[in-house]
Amino acid sequence: MAVRIRLTRVGAKKQPSYRVVVADGRSARDSRAIETLGHYNPRTEPIEFNVDAEKAKAWLAKGAQPSDTVVRLFKQAGILPSGK
Repeated sequence: MAVRIRLTRVGAKKQPSYRVVVADGRSARDSRAIETLGHYNPRTEPIEFNVDAEKAKAWLAKGAQPSDTVVRLFKQAGILPSGK
């Protein structure tokens, strides 16, 4: 099973906020998640991003692949090392 760490959309129409979830890579964006790691709200100033770093590192150690957006957010939060 290909496990991904990705965002799932929650919130009202035209007012998006997102949950950071661990889900099967073959499932739909808003389908059932294995575990919820935190949330992300891009509409606030500054942007609100809360995630359980220990759970995220544990899933990464197990081989879960983060999406491109989650990689960027994790680097900003210091969960992943900043690369090139």
